[in-house]
Amino acid sequence: MSRPEDYDLLDRTEIIETALPKPSLTLPDAVALIVGIVIGAGIFETPALVANQAGSNIAVLLFWFIGGVISLVGALCYAELATVYPDVGGAYYYLKRAFGRGVAFLFAWARMTVVQTGSIALLAFVFGDYVSQIWRLGTFSSSIYAAVAIALLTALNIVGLQQGKWTQNLLSVAKVLGLLLVVIIGLSATPNNTPLVESASSGTWGLAMVFVLLSYGGWNEAAYISAEIQNGRRNIVRSLVWSISIITAIYLSINLAYLRGLGLANMAQSEAVAADLMRSLWGTPGALFISILIAIATLGATNATIFTGARTNYALGQDFSLFGFMGRWQQRPSSPTHALLLQAAIALALVVLGTLTRKGFETMVDYTAPVFWFFFLLSGASLVVLRMREPHIVRPFRVPFYPFTPLLFCAVCAYLLYSSLVYTGVGAIVGVLVVAAGIPLLLWNNQRRRGDVGR
Repeated sequence: MSRPEDYDLLDRTEIIETALPKPSLTLPDAVALIVGIVIGAGIFETPALVANQAGSNIAVLLFWFIGGVISLVGALCYAELATVYPDVGGAYYYLKRAFGRGVAFLFAWARMTVVQTGSIALLAFVFGDYVSQIWRLGTFSSSIYAAVAIALLTALNIVGLQQGKWTQNLLSVAKVLGLLLVVIIGLSATPNNTPLVESASSGTWGLAMVFVLLSYGGWNEAAYISAEIQNGRRNIVRSLVWSISIITAIYLSINLAYLRGLGLANMAQSEAVAADLMRSLWGTPGALFISILIAIATLGATNATIFTGARTNYALGQDFSLFGFMGRWQQRPSSPTHALLLQAAIALALVVLGTLTRKGFETMVDYTAPVFWFFFLLSGASLVVLRMREPHIVRPFRVPFYPFTPLLFCAVCAYLLYSSLVYTGVGAIVGVLVVAAGIPLLLWNNQRRRGDVGR
């Protein structure tokens, strides 16, 4: 458990006692939450990008199966961290405890400028791709829809007009129904064996796995609910294993449906693979129906990401005086207005970046992937560091086959970090530079902090 002396990272001069989160989540609740977080917009975009890197149907399915195995290995590492250090800060707390306040600051900075905002832009581009199947607005249709969605949803959050719980649940149900419909229709179709035309891509395993694991991303969010799961010592591990098994089965099924209904060639060349599958089997009405379902579900995911991202930035503003302007909460309406506005500005700038490269979704994958895998690598390494530094602490769950399991996870993260830098485009360079820009800000913040203490 976290201790008061662990919070020296904060720029506050005193610790204010607050109510601790209560363990109110059951095992089914946790599984449903993780599955709901992971199965997002990525699965409607990345299968085409993975197929473009594969040379056969077997290779496509193998990529997605390996993605599930890698996620399970990583989940076991996170399960130990989450049961030993159940803290609402999740990875932020592990990194601070293992590597200090500097690394923790850069992680928070990266979430604000790259990971969270990149996810907002990525989701918005998926929304734009599928709405463009319904009503196209010219060459930059996806970008226009993406920008409008970000601006509109940010404005709604600022004025306090939030989606109700039932609305968000309805959007999640729409997404799941859309996936099930695609699976059933695709698997019942006559197999499409159109030969694959050689693509401009070199076809690399590394890049394919970057796209695959993007779609598996989100299971690590279980770390942020570790303090709220009932019987956490057992249920954190069980929830991660169950959820990743369910997600892997769903992803294999949907890709099998795409391959059977479209064939590898058409799948690799698709810009909206679910819509193209429905169009090939049910004509324009089918494509229109699935596009509406996916657009609605993606819009809900974008809204949720904007909502949670602004709260993270608000917390950063409270913890670091340099970003104090984001730590102000508007009472009427009840929202972190400044945090929302800055977040929207960064996300809109990323939409412009994606438009300039003419590959909106792929550019956002490039932008977020190196940063994501760098901090994932550090999170895996923190398990080894904390095992050595705190050998006598009680560990309710110990990762099996230690140290092989965490070292394997770190090796995979290192390879995917390498792949996301070498095989991706300009977006990766921009993402790395943005995170690097946090270093002088950290130094400046530390200098200000020392100056305030010395007065």
